[in-house]
Amino acid sequence: MIQRPSDDFRVGMRRLAGGVCVISGSTKSGEPCGLTATAVCSLTADPPSLVACINKDTRLGAAVRTAPAFAVNVLSARQRPVAEAFAGLISGVWGEARFSYGEWREERPGVPLLADSPASFVCELDQVVDRSTHLLLIGLVVDVRLAPQESNPLLYVDRQFVQSTHKVDSP
Repeated sequence: MIQRPSDDFRVGMRRLAGGVCVISGSTKSGEPCGLTATAVCSLTADPPSLVACINKDTRLGAAVRTAPAFAVNVLSARQRPVAEAFAGLISGVWGEARFSYGEWREERPGVPLLADSPASFVCELDQVVDRSTHLLLIGLVVDVRLAPQESNPLLYVDRQFVQSTHKVDSP
Protein backbone atom coordinates (compact mmCIF):
# COMPACT_ATOMS: atom_id res chain seq x y z
CA MET A 1 0.00 0.00 0.00
CA ILE A 2 1.28 3.46 -0.92
CA GLN A 3 1.58 5.99 1.92
CA ARG A 4 0.45 9.48 1.04
CA PRO A 5 2.24 12.50 2.54
CA SER A 6 -1.01 13.44 4.32
CA ASP A 7 -1.06 10.01 6.05
CA ASP A 8 2.49 10.52 7.32
CA PHE A 9 1.55 14.05 8.34
CA ARG A 10 -1.32 12.77 10.51
CA VAL A 11 0.88 10.14 12.14
CA GLY A 12 3.62 12.68 12.77
CA MET A 13 1.22 15.22 14.28
CA ARG A 14 -0.14 12.57 16.68
CA ARG A 15 3.33 12.51 18.19
CA LEU A 16 3.24 16.22 18.98
CA ALA A 17 1.77 16.77 22.45
CA GLY A 18 -0.46 19.80 22.81
CA GLY A 19 -1.99 21.64 25.72
CA VAL A 20 -5.76 21.17 25.89
CA CYS A 21 -8.11 24.18 25.84
CA VAL A 22 -11.80 24.83 25.41
CA ILE A 23 -12.51 27.68 23.00
CA SER A 24 -15.85 29.24 23.96
CA GLY A 25 -18.16 31.89 22.54
CA SER A 26 -21.79 32.43 21.65
CA THR A 27 -24.00 32.08 18.62
CA LYS A 28 -25.74 35.07 17.06
CA SER A 29 -28.83 34.24 19.16
CA GLY A 30 -26.76 34.21 22.37
CA GLU A 31 -26.46 30.45 22.92
CA PRO A 32 -23.10 29.43 24.38
CA CYS A 33 -20.96 27.16 22.20
CA GLY A 34 -17.48 25.76 22.39
CA LEU A 35 -15.07 23.02 21.45
CA THR A 36 -11.94 21.30 22.66
CA ALA A 37 -8.78 22.46 20.88
CA THR A 38 -5.06 21.83 21.02
CA ALA A 39 -4.05 24.18 18.21
CA VAL A 40 -3.61 27.32 20.32
CA CYS A 41 -0.49 29.43 20.66
CA SER A 42 0.68 32.90 21.57
CA LEU A 43 1.21 35.28 18.67
CA THR A 44 2.63 38.47 20.19
CA ALA A 45 3.17 39.81 23.70
CA ASP A 46 2.71 43.42 22.65
CA PRO A 47 -0.11 43.72 21.98
CA PRO A 48 -1.07 40.47 23.74
CA SER A 49 -2.56 38.21 21.08
CA LEU A 50 -3.02 34.54 20.33
CA VAL A 51 -4.01 32.17 17.56
CA ALA A 52 -6.64 29.45 17.93
CA CYS A 53 -7.45 27.02 15.12
CA ILE A 54 -10.94 25.53 14.93
CA ASN A 55 -12.89 23.40 12.47
CA LYS A 56 -15.16 25.68 10.48
CA ASP A 57 -17.96 23.06 10.35
CA THR A 58 -18.62 23.39 14.10
CA ARG A 59 -21.21 25.60 15.82
CA LEU A 60 -18.38 27.78 17.07
CA GLY A 61 -16.92 27.92 13.57
CA ALA A 62 -20.21 29.33 12.30
CA ALA A 63 -20.69 31.63 15.30
CA VAL A 64 -17.24 33.18 15.41
CA ARG A 65 -17.72 35.02 12.13
CA THR A 66 -20.41 37.21 13.72
CA ALA A 67 -19.18 37.19 17.33
CA PRO A 68 -17.00 40.04 18.51
CA ALA A 69 -15.20 37.95 21.14
CA PHE A 70 -14.24 34.46 22.30
CA ALA A 71 -12.33 32.85 25.17
CA VAL A 72 -9.53 30.33 25.39
CA ASN A 73 -9.82 28.29 28.60
CA VAL A 74 -6.71 26.26 29.45
CA LEU A 75 -7.54 22.90 31.07
CA SER A 76 -5.88 21.08 33.95
CA ALA A 77 -5.67 17.29 34.23
CA ARG A 78 -8.63 17.19 36.62
CA GLN A 79 -10.77 18.86 33.94
CA ARG A 80 -10.53 15.93 31.56
CA PRO A 81 -14.34 15.41 31.64
CA VAL A 82 -14.73 19.00 30.37
CA ALA A 83 -12.32 18.25 27.51
CA GLU A 84 -14.20 15.05 26.67
CA ALA A 85 -17.60 16.80 26.71
CA PHE A 86 -16.46 19.61 24.42
CA ALA A 87 -14.69 17.13 22.12
CA GLY A 88 -17.96 15.24 21.61
CA LEU A 89 -16.66 12.11 23.33
CA ILE A 90 -19.54 11.77 25.80
CA SER A 91 -22.57 10.11 24.24
CA GLY A 92 -25.68 12.28 24.18
CA VAL A 93 -23.87 15.44 25.29
CA TRP A 94 -23.79 18.20 22.68
CA GLY A 95 -24.66 21.88 22.28
CA GLU A 96 -25.39 23.77 25.48
CA ALA A 97 -25.38 20.52 27.50
CA ARG A 98 -21.58 20.59 27.28
CA PHE A 99 -21.62 23.55 29.66
CA SER A 100 -22.97 21.29 32.43
CA TYR A 101 -19.40 19.99 32.68
CA GLY A 102 -17.34 22.39 34.77
CA GLU A 103 -18.43 25.63 36.37
CA TRP A 104 -18.99 28.34 33.75
CA ARG A 105 -19.61 32.06 34.18
CA GLU A 106 -20.14 34.89 31.76
CA GLU A 107 -18.37 38.02 32.97
CA ARG A 108 -18.46 39.51 29.50
CA PRO A 109 -21.60 39.01 27.38
CA GLY A 110 -21.24 36.15 24.93
CA VAL A 111 -17.94 34.86 26.35
CA PRO A 112 -18.32 31.90 28.74
CA LEU A 113 -15.32 31.38 31.04
CA LEU A 114 -14.46 28.18 32.89
CA ALA A 115 -14.37 29.35 36.51
CA ASP A 116 -11.48 27.18 37.72
CA SER A 117 -9.42 27.15 34.53
CA PRO A 118 -5.68 27.53 35.25
CA ALA A 119 -5.79 30.41 32.74
CA SER A 120 -8.57 31.95 30.65
CA PHE A 121 -7.92 34.47 27.90
CA VAL A 122 -10.75 36.74 26.78
CA CYS A 123 -10.13 37.82 23.21
CA GLU A 124 -11.61 40.33 20.83
CA LEU A 125 -11.71 38.79 17.40
CA ASP A 126 -9.11 40.63 15.31
CA GLN A 127 -8.95 38.47 12.18
CA VAL A 128 -10.21 35.18 10.76
CA VAL A 129 -8.11 33.28 8.21
CA ASP A 130 -10.05 30.63 6.28
CA ARG A 131 -7.82 27.68 5.36
CA SER A 132 -9.31 24.48 3.95
CA THR A 133 -11.28 22.80 6.77
CA HIS A 134 -10.26 25.21 9.53
CA LEU A 135 -10.36 28.80 10.66
CA LEU A 136 -7.40 30.51 12.27
CA LEU A 137 -8.72 32.96 14.83
CA ILE A 138 -6.43 35.81 15.75
CA GLY A 139 -7.56 37.24 19.04
CA LEU A 140 -6.44 40.38 20.83
CA VAL A 141 -6.31 39.47 24.51
CA VAL A 142 -8.34 41.96 26.54
CA ASP A 143 -8.45 40.06 29.84
CA VAL A 144 -6.59 37.19 31.49
CA ARG A 145 -7.95 35.20 34.43
CA LEU A 146 -5.46 33.10 36.42
CA ALA A 147 -6.45 30.46 38.98
CA PRO A 148 -4.91 30.93 42.42
CA GLN A 149 -3.99 27.24 42.80
CA GLU A 150 -1.35 25.13 41.06
CA SER A 151 -2.44 22.61 38.47
CA ASN A 152 -1.19 19.80 36.28
CA PRO A 153 -1.76 20.65 32.63
CA LEU A 154 -3.94 18.38 30.51
CA LEU A 155 -2.18 17.30 27.32
CA TYR A 156 -3.30 15.52 24.17
CA VAL A 157 -0.95 13.15 22.36
CA ASP A 158 -1.41 10.04 20.21
CA ARG A 159 -5.21 10.50 20.25
CA GLN A 160 -5.53 10.50 24.03
CA PHE A 161 -5.67 12.90 26.93
CA VAL A 162 -2.73 12.55 29.33
CA GLN A 163 -1.68 14.24 32.53
CA SER A 164 1.56 16.14 32.64
CA THR A 165 3.87 15.37 35.54
CA HIS A 166 4.84 19.03 35.66
CA LYS A 167 2.91 21.25 38.05
CA VAL A 168 2.21 24.84 37.08
CA ASP A 169 2.60 27.17 40.07
CA SER A 170 0.03 29.77 40.95
CA PRO A 171 0.84 33.41 40.17
